[in-house]
Amino acid sequence: MLSATSAPVIEATLPVVGEHLDAITGVFYDTMLGENPGLLDLFSRSGQATGEQRGALAGAVAAFASHLVGAGPDPAVFGHIVERIAQRHCALGVRPEQYAMVGRYLLGAVRMVLGDAVTPAVAAAWDEVYWLFAARLIGREARLYAEAGVNDDPWLEVAVVSRVTEACDTVSFVLVPTDGGPAPVFRPGQYVTVAADLPGQGRQLRQYSLSQAPAGGTLRITVRRVRGSGGAPDGVVSGFLHDHVHAGDQLRISRPYGDLVLRDTDAPLVLISAGVGITPMVAMLEHVARTRPTREVTAVHADRSPDRHPLRADVRIHGSRLRTFHDLVWYEQPAGAADAYAGRPDPDLIPLHPDAEAYLCGPVPFMQMIRAGLQRRGLPDERIRYEVFGSEQWRPAPRPVPA
Repeated sequence: MLSATSAPVIEATLPVVGEHLDAITGVFYDTMLGENPGLLDLFSRSGQATGEQRGALAGAVAAFASHLVGAGPDPAVFGHIVERIAQRHCALGVRPEQYAMVGRYLLGAVRMVLGDAVTPAVAAAWDEVYWLFAARLIGREARLYAEAGVNDDPWLEVAVVSRVTEACDTVSFVLVPTDGGPAPVFRPGQYVTVAADLPGQGRQLRQYSLSQAPAGGTLRITVRRVRGSGGAPDGVVSGFLHDHVHAGDQLRISRPYGDLVLRDTDAPLVLISAGVGITPMVAMLEHVARTRPTREVTAVHADRSPDRHPLRADVRIHGSRLRTFHDLVWYEQPAGAADAYAGRPDPDLIPLHPDAEAYLCGPVPFMQMIRAGLQRRGLPDERIRYEVFGSEQWRPAPRPVPA
C-alpha cells in the first residue's frame, strides 16, 4: 500500500508521467543499455528495434501506479498482470539484485524527462511506487523459482533428439535433458525460453510454447521463422534455430513458465489460435484427449494458407480421441482447402456453450477481434483467457484535471 504522504503526489503527477511514458522509457533503455551493454542478452533486439518492449515497460509502470491510487486496473486484474510479468521474468532468469539497477536508471529517466517538475517529494513518491512493485515481483519470482527447483543457474542443458518440419516455415524440436534426468514438469499452455548464443550477436532469449502435452519424458517446441516487415528485422533466434539446429545438437532453455494454463474442469472448451499461436492450444488439446476424453472441445484456427498451417495433423489425431470435437479453420488464401473457410474467422460461427471456457493465442488484432466477438455473444471475461505473442500493453485512461 502506498504511504499517506506519497499517495496524493502520485495521484497528482500520474497524468504528467503518463503523457511522457514513451520518452521516459526511451531514455531509460538508451541509458541503461548504453552503460551496461551486457544487459542486451536479456532483451529482444527485434523488440528494441520496433519499440514493442519499451511500450511494455511503460504500460506496466502506468498500470501499477494507477492501481495504487485507485485509478485502475482493479486488484484482480492487476494481480493477473503481476503474475504474467513474474512468470516472464523467471523465464528470462531475472534475479532480485537486478531490480536495484533498473530502479536507479528508471527514476533517473523520470528526472531527465520531467526536469524541474521532479521535486524531492515527487522523486521519493515514485521511488516508493517502484519498490512496492519490485518487492511484489521479487517475492512471486522467488516462489516460482523454488517451485521449478531453480537454485543458482536458471538454465537447463537439453539435447535435440528430433527435428520435424510442420509447415513451409515452421519446425518442431523435441528436447531431452542432457544429464539423463526427467524433463521438467509443466502444465499445458506453458512455455520455455531458449537462450541462443549467436555468432557475433551475443546471447538472445526467446520464449516458445510447449506444443505437446506433459507426458512421455520430452519437451517439444514449435518455431515459425519470423520474417521482418515494415522495417523490423528478421527474427534472429528463429532463423538460427531453423538454419543451424538439428538432431544431436544442444540448447540451453529455462524451466517451463507461463500463466495461460489449462484449468482442469469439465466445462466445454474452445481453443482459438492464429498462426504459430496454435502451439499451446495443441498441448491443451492433447492433454484433454488423454485425461478427459468426454469433454466437449472446439478448436478454431486461422492462418494465411494451408501450407503455413502447423500441427494440423496433431489436432486431427487428438480430436479423434474425443467424444465431441469441432475443428474450424479459416485461411486468407484457401486454395485447395475444401474443409476450411475463406477469409478471417467469424466469431458468430464458433459453437459456443454458455458455460464454455475459451483460450486464445495469436497476434493482438486477432485477439481483440475474437475476444470482442465472444463477449458480444455473452461469454464473460472470466471465461476468456489469452496469451499474446509479443508485448501486451495497457495504458490508463486520462484522469480529469481538477479545475
